[in-house]
Amino acid sequence: MNLDDWRSRINDLDNRILQLLNQRAEAANQIGDLKRRQDTPSYAPEREAEIFRRLTASHDGLLGAEAIGAIWREILSACRALESALTISYFGPPATFTHQVALRRFGSAVSYRPAKTIADVFDDVEHKRADFGVVPVENNTEGAVNVTLDRLIDSDVLICGELRLEITQNLLSRATGLDGIKRVLSHPQGLAQCRGWLAQHLPDVATEQALSTAAAAETAATDVTVAAIASDLAAELYGVPILRPAIEDNPHNSTRFLVIGRHPSGPTSRDKTSILFAMRNEPGTLYRILEPLARLGINLTKIESRPAKGRPWEYVIFVDLEGHRDTPPVSSVLREIGERTLFLKVLGSYPAL
Repeated sequence: MNLDDWRSRINDLDNRILQLLNQRAEAANQIGDLKRRQDTPSYAPEREAEIFRRLTASHDGLLGAEAIGAIWREILSACRALESALTISYFGPPATFTHQVALRRFGSAVSYRPAKTIADVFDDVEHKRADFGVVPVENNTEGAVNVTLDRLIDSDVLICGELRLEITQNLLSRATGLDGIKRVLSHPQGLAQCRGWLAQHLPDVATEQALSTAAAAETAATDVTVAAIASDLAAELYGVPILRPAIEDNPHNSTRFLVIGRHPSGPTSRDKTSILFAMRNEPGTLYRILEPLARLGINLTKIESRPAKGRPWEYVIFVDLEGHRDTPPVSSVLREIGERTLFLKVLGSYPAL
């Protein structure tokens, strides 16, 4: 076959793909009608997680898992929009890392609502200004995002998904060289992730906290003496050159994000459950609380403590464990933990990464 023959074959394949996509869209539209009559949410994270897992596990062609995920993300986003319009709140402004991960989860066929603070994302979801929110919860270099943990304590929202993003921090500036920089701006996490590089290359330059990495880039766009630590997407969106790429101290720098909503997610083949509890300040208490996990063979994947508000030297414990709260082993262990704590709150069960 020559070039024209192959192009003709591609045209035929494109026509067949388009026909199948329209058939899928019609099926999604019918599902949307059923969901509206049954008053059930249009977005089912457990269903979408299983679709991605099935497609990436069963393919044997030239396309890799990442490419398949990117293609189906937009297919699902477009078909989901036929079922119901979604609004997604995220820690903004546009081009933050949270914005990037929101796009990766929900695709382009939704309405995005940037929030000035992480607390505002929770407020948007709680007050139904948004269907779902996306917030950072921990970085593998700097640890927990405390404002997210604090809001999870008091909020009625549920965790219904998680995502992880490899973080590359860049130094953005309109200055022609490092000697022209008088201030470095970024979100506190961005500054912390690059403190070693800053100490080596800009030891005498003042650092200032911004509401977000994108907000720092926005400031750097208007002041030639300012540098921002932000993403390459922020550099592109705000028109600020990357003066030094990849300045993060940890080359494996990554951040975990949560999707929060008002409805629980159903079980899949691989889930995670997040809980928090308070306990008595007595020797062996934590061991007694977590003992059912070991006895029932349930893996604990994370434990984190936060000071209890208004109770000096008392702590709230955050725990992530494998499994869904609606499955017998996990429901049993949660019942036992609840009997051994001062209070127990299940933050949500959701598809694991």
